[in-house]
Amino acid sequence: MLELSTVRIAKDPANPRIARLLLNRPERLNAINEDTPRDIRKAVEWANADEEVHVIVVEGAGKGFCGGYDLTFFGQGETDHPCQQERFPWDPMVDYAYMKGNTEDFMALWRSPKPTIAKVHGYAAAGGSDIALCCDLLVMAEDARIGYMPTRVWGCPTTAMWTFRLGPTRAKQLMFTGDTIDGRTAAQWGLANECVPADQLDAATMKLAARITGVPRGHLAMHKMVVNHVMLTMGLEQTQQLATVFDGITRHNPEGMWFRRYAQTEGFKAAVQWRDSGKPIPEGDEARELVRRMDQKRNSG
Repeated sequence: MLELSTVRIAKDPANPRIARLLLNRPERLNAINEDTPRDIRKAVEWANADEEVHVIVVEGAGKGFCGGYDLTFFGQGETDHPCQQERFPWDPMVDYAYMKGNTEDFMALWRSPKPTIAKVHGYAAAGGSDIALCCDLLVMAEDARIGYMPTRVWGCPTTAMWTFRLGPTRAKQLMFTGDTIDGRTAAQWGLANECVPADQLDAATMKLAARITGVPRGHLAMHKMVVNHVMLTMGLEQTQQLATVFDGITRHNPEGMWFRRYAQTEGFKAAVQWRDSGKPIPEGDEARELVRRMDQKRNSG
């Protein structure tokens, strides 16, 4: 077993050919902090170093899979950070280096020669959907939900997996709306491999994982390499570069700075409620003026 600050991984007692990687911040809905991406990569490396392990199952502790980046730090907090700079002008390459590092850590699940299965209950939201979609297979509870709500403002999915997993039409629908879909819809759209009632999720996931464990590790690695190579040939790496640059822009353009200031002044829950409500989001000069007023209010307080 390997236990890190945000994740834990161990071989399943009933079938040691399966490693279970647990996102383990249930008090924060397994929200991503500065340690999470690196911890995921280290856990994957641990599983790949064990010759007995054939499959890695990724799951979340508590109420859900992963609620995305921890907005109490990255959104509401006052700290100047590489991925949310308070300085002006912001440095896009500093932002890019930090977020590309996170993307590469999440992609350890995709690069792993051993198949990875995301077992999703509750929410796989925003950055949490990045983690789920970096896995090879996806098993969801019927009432689970997955999506990238920050496409409405203050985010672009850096792994760019939506198009490669869903195709352009469905991906555009989710990127344009920021909507989430439940497990039933995800299965209908071909995003999830299986969708089952919540009380059957663990059994269904472990049944699929156990079926895979009967295949030699080398065969699994080769089959995965073939499929991954198709995605690379289609431009996955180049698309991720563009998406990661755009992610930084969405957090530092007028609309992104409005969201940031609103979260700082009114709280991230209020900011997220506005973002997801469908209510128009301030743009351009309107957003700049609102940021100026909020800065004045914060400085005078």
